[in-house]
Amino acid sequence: MKFLGNICYAKRKSEDLLLDIYLPEASEFSVFVFFHGGGFTKGSKSRAEKFAGYLTGKGIAVVSADYRMYPNAKYPDFIEDAAEAVYWVSENINNYGKCEKMFVGGSSAGAYLSMMLCFDARWLSKYGELKVPVTGYFHNAGQPTCHFNVLQTERGVSKKRVIVDDSAPIYHVGTAEEYPPMHFVVSDNDMECRYEQTMLMLATFKHFGYDSNKIGFTLVHGKHCEHDKTTDENGDNILGKMVFEFIRKW
Repeated sequence: MKFLGNICYAKRKSEDLLLDIYLPEASEFSVFVFFHGGGFTKGSKSRAEKFAGYLTGKGIAVVSADYRMYPNAKYPDFIEDAAEAVYWVSENINNYGKCEKMFVGGSSAGAYLSMMLCFDARWLSKYGELKVPVTGYFHNAGQPTCHFNVLQTERGVSKKRVIVDDSAPIYHVGTAEEYPPMHFVVSDNDMECRYEQTMLMLATFKHFGYDSNKIGFTLVHGKHCEHDKTTDENGDNILGKMVFEFIRKW
């Protein structure tokens, strides 16, 4: 594995937005663009270290990007950053090898970002046709309604409120004729209501008649995103293995 760290993909006033690239020992590969969790208040791109080695060992490149967070950001800053990171990868990943497929995903707050990019076309469409298209999305334990920290920090209402407006990924489901393949993951002991909201998201796809063969789902055992850093009985990172199986399918 080759590691390239702290590459600037965008500038925001005095702040450089950085990403890390983990490259496999291969001249041709797919790439997985990952956004970390942390409720938009903490976390960093270094969280990809837990699973990047597994994926690069399977011939898949990983790009992990930082984005603006509270208190120095507000909605939709972090979505705009995520979209620009994906655009940067599409423009530049072929400088490191031949890449024809890009997959986008994240954990928790990062999965909220990947869902917003997937379902709300305005964020990526501003860049036009991507040189490397997004083949699929991997949403790991994201909140499909208005994010709790947008509610609590910006709107001054209880983070337990369930609000569906244009800041909610589920609000946009049904606005496109079809979506790329995607996979959802949630834990059986996840954050309060995260399982139920994920089930509502899946039911919404069914309600609109989307192709169920393109929408995968895994229920894992444990606490919220615990599987990001744990291994299975074979010593394989659980999140990395799920991402690999999804990418291999598509």
